Amino acid sequence: MLKEIKKRTFTNGVCYALQTEDGFPLEVTDTFLPFYTKDAIGKKQNKLNNYDLKDRTERWMIGVSCMSGCPVHCKFCATGNLKKYRNLTADEIVEQVEFIINKNPEYDPKKAKEFKINYTRMGEPFLNIEAVKEAILKIDQKYPFVHHYISTIGIKDSDFSFIKDNITLQISLHSLDPKKRNWLIPFHNKLTIEELGQIRTQSRLKTTINLTLVNLEDFDIEKLNTYFNPKYFFIKLSPINENSVSEKNHLGSGVIKGKNLV
Repeated sequence: MLKEIKKRTFTNGVCYALQTEDGFPLEVTDTFLPFYTKDAIGKKQNKLNNYDLKDRTERWMIGVSCMSGCPVHCKFCATGNLKKYRNLTADEIVEQVEFIINKNPEYDPKKAKEFKINYTRMGEPFLNIEAVKEAILKIDQKYPFVHHYISTIGIKDSDFSFIKDNITLQISLHSLDPKKRNWLIPFHNKLTIEELGQIRTQSRLKTTINLTLVNLEDFDIEKLNTYFNPKYFFIKLSPINENSVSEKNHLGSGVIKGKNLV
């Protein structure tokens, strides 16, 4: 059983700090947005209209951890503060989803216009991919209408063949300069930018390329056009959510000045 340690409430949801039975910390988020924000590709932006956030009957999103801690140590991620890590079991991943659903008995995931599980909190999913795939199967059995959204830095020798139908892939790229990318994501066993551009999935949606831009030099439109065919990829620009790790690495607020809701 996961134990709730504390929580932080923000405008469109809650972030919970949980603990495993053997004392490892993890994080799970419960957020919601208006359904029209799903059409970011068509509108080429994801701006809220008059900050009318709607509720969990529109887009209900649960952000789960795949690990306690993370061995990747991205230069702007607060998870790097943890001194050790371990993979979570499939049941521990599923339990995070049930934890959030049980916290909201007045809402039914079946009645949400979109019910989405984001594998985007602590950990690199493809370093614990068998547990992630097992968790997806278990969640699908109970919630067959769910949308799974898996974020990865692109681990070498990963098998992306299971990314299909209701599962979507996000690639955390962050810079189109190889040296800068290697500094921001100091994990050696990852695919090159060119190799990332060769990924193809059978998802209903395009693969997202996520760029948390530190400066404008990290954005190279020619390389984007060369490596990431818009037929298969959607480009997302994200802000830096400042924390002690990003401050330690002197990253500032980044290029994108819009912030996540707090």
